[in-house]
Order: sequence, then C-alpha cells, then structure tokens
Amino acid sequence: MKKLAGLLIMMVLLVMSSRVMAQCSLCTKTAQQLGEGPAKGLNSGILYLAGAPLLIIIFLAVRWYRSNRQTSEL
Repeated sequence: MKKLAGLLIMMVLLVMSSRVMAQCSLCTKTAQQLGEGPAKGLNSGILYLAGAPLLIIIFLAVRWYRSNRQTSEL
C-alpha cells in the first residue's frame, strides 16, 4: 500500500508541475504568439484540465485493486 501511495504522490506532483510541456502543436503555435506570460498560463490550464481525468482513472484503479485483492484472498 505504501508503494501505491508513493506512486500517487509522484503522479500528482508531476501533474502539478508547471514546467511540464503539455501542449499540442496548435497550442504551441498559439502560445508562441501570445508571449511568455500567457503561454505559461495556457500550459498550466492544460495541465489543470488534464488533472480531473487522471484523478478519476487513479480512483477507479485503486477501487479495482482493493476489490480484486479482497476477492483473491477468500
């Protein structure tokens, strides 16, 4: 369980990092035209919007892992 918690913490830190380049080619071109300040905001917004689906996937994976572990011990 400690390994799973460590993995979750690492994933959250990775998602929250503003230095991660998470832009498609169209967003990159738009960000280059906006300048450095708005480009950082755009990148942070993309990462923020990606966080919700990732958290849902993590939640479902943890629930599946717990239910699968309980049924296999019986």
